[in-house]
Amino acid sequence: MAEEGKPIQIDLEFIEGYQFKARFGIPGMPDLILDEMEPLGRGKGPNPARLLTASAAGCLAASLLFCLYKARAEVKGMKVHVESALARNEKGRLRVGEMRVKISPEMDAPSKEKLERCKELFEDFCIVTQSIRQGIPVRVEVG
Repeated sequence: MAEEGKPIQIDLEFIEGYQFKARFGIPGMPDLILDEMEPLGRGKGPNPARLLTASAAGCLAASLLFCLYKARAEVKGMKVHVESALARNEKGRLRVGEMRVKISPEMDAPSKEKLERCKELFEDFCIVTQSIRQGIPVRVEVG
């Protein structure tokens, strides 16, 4: 769980082409290779738009699970499908324009009643999705 006021620190190191190695600074956590898709890159790892899409879906799924666990619901499994659509902004630049997330938990009948209550609550607790929806100030320094 993220801690308020504690920075999330990730270091990227250039490899070649458009590939970067992301180091998360957490003992035991493997590095992740980022790369742009062909024809720009070689697709040796997810690109930033795919990571953003996966982050939003993963955060929503974890938020729903958190609510269900707090409600003492029995979750037997969960599948999440997410699609993001690229769109051009007013300057003609590509942006992630929309995300569609479908979360399919496997639960017994008594637990499904608890799911109905969690459906009303869980989105508001997803750090990533709510941050994207509100817009995140990004300060950039080069040099």
